[in-house]
Amino acid sequence: MRRVDAVLFDLDGTLIDSAPDLAAAVNALRSARSLAPLPYDALRPLVGSGARGMVGAAFGRAPGDEGYEALRDEFLQRYEERMLQQTVVFEAMHEVLVSLERQVLPWGIVTNKAMRFAQPLSLALGLHARAAVLVAGDSTPHTKPHPAPLLAAALQIGVPPARCVYVGDDPRDVQAGRAAGMVTLAAGWGYLGSGAAIDAWGADAVIDQPAALLQWLELA
Repeated sequence: MRRVDAVLFDLDGTLIDSAPDLAAAVNALRSARSLAPLPYDALRPLVGSGARGMVGAAFGRAPGDEGYEALRDEFLQRYEERMLQQTVVFEAMHEVLVSLERQVLPWGIVTNKAMRFAQPLSLALGLHARAAVLVAGDSTPHTKPHPAPLLAAALQIGVPPARCVYVGDDPRDVQAGRAAGMVTLAAGWGYLGSGAAIDAWGADAVIDQPAALLQWLELA
């Protein structure tokens, strides 16, 4: 196995469990329109699709549809007001990050979440000061699956893309990582979406739990 000099993580569904607050925000949107809440289990897999996925599930509206933008903006506002109520770092990720830091192996965050959400979340959850880089969905002209955010992260850390590994829980994470020339690992504990099975994403490996990353890196 080639040496890895930096580890980059997706945020939602990989480093942090933000699904409860996102689901609550979209159900609040439904409640304001006298609609019954949707089951959490139905919403959780769609978290990786962001506002598009949540508004689509709750109202059957997609970008370009009449009323979509107003629903999206209200959803984002409601989410911003409550995004720290239940969101936590995945318990098993704490040990992973500490192990990386003990090995002086820099790690960072690359997310499609806009910086207005990503930075306050990373600060409140104690990640910001520890991460070598935070690249958000509006940090570059493109979002994943385009490789631009990952390439920007590698440049900021000062590590060649080929010496980075990217860990994510969505097919777009794998697509972006491969396009950037990075090793890609699919996070089986994440939200995973509603499309192709994780084994079909084309990742270099599927890891079913955070500790498996340490084993893969031969740090365990």
